[in-house]
Amino acid sequence: MPRRTAAVDRRAERDALDPRIPLHERVQEALRRRVEEGEFSPSSPLPAEGELAGAYDVSLGTMRRALAGLASAGLLERRQGDGTYLRRARMDGSLFRFFRHGADTDAVPGSRIVDRSVTRADEQVADALGCAVGAEVLHLRRHRLRGDVAFLVEDIWLPLPRFATLAERPLQEFANLLYPMYESECGSVVASASEELTVGAADAAEAPVLGCAEGEPVVVVERRARLHTGEVIEFRRTRGAAAGFRYRVEIR
Repeated sequence: MPRRTAAVDRRAERDALDPRIPLHERVQEALRRRVEEGEFSPSSPLPAEGELAGAYDVSLGTMRRALAGLASAGLLERRQGDGTYLRRARMDGSLFRFFRHGADTDAVPGSRIVDRSVTRADEQVADALGCAVGAEVLHLRRHRLRGDVAFLVEDIWLPLPRFATLAERPLQEFANLLYPMYESECGSVVASASEELTVGAADAAEAPVLGCAEGEPVVVVERRARLHTGEVIEFRRTRGAAAGFRYRVEIR
């Protein structure tokens, strides 16, 4: 009987949408809302296609079209022989296509949080995170390491209270990859991100860290990481000596 009630509820969600929209698109939209509400996890598969089709009272073909649409939109990923999962971004390797950090450029380098504070968002941070100027945010200063030597300096701003747990977490417990921590500690799955590259000059504080002279060129990478809803939950600024920067792209 409870299973029957769940199926009726899902049909109601589907039927509450504009009936002029094709059925598979209504089912897709109903599932999208569940994704955005955080009902699914990247660590566990969604219910089987047949179970979902029964819950929404649609054919298996209609459900497959709905799931395919969400996969094309970047919300879900279908793993052969394993099911359908909420998609998580794989962004932490992107910087290291551009900055050399050793012979194995696919490896994730070490990192060290060198400063953490609760601060007030300035205009740029507020604009990036979609919060008010002066709103409290968590600021992390991190060095990316080649062995024990820093080659990137990162400033990371996170909205509060969403990331309040990380404001208290011992610094030595921070992993090299932050996004899994966002997910496990704060329930925030990074679905996508955008990056913008510009060129600046090394300031007096970062120059000795990066092994360059003050005023020498640095490459600046600004990233905005987003939830499946499109909400920005991280603004990150990474700076590295231009001498260690390279750009390569295959054009076919």
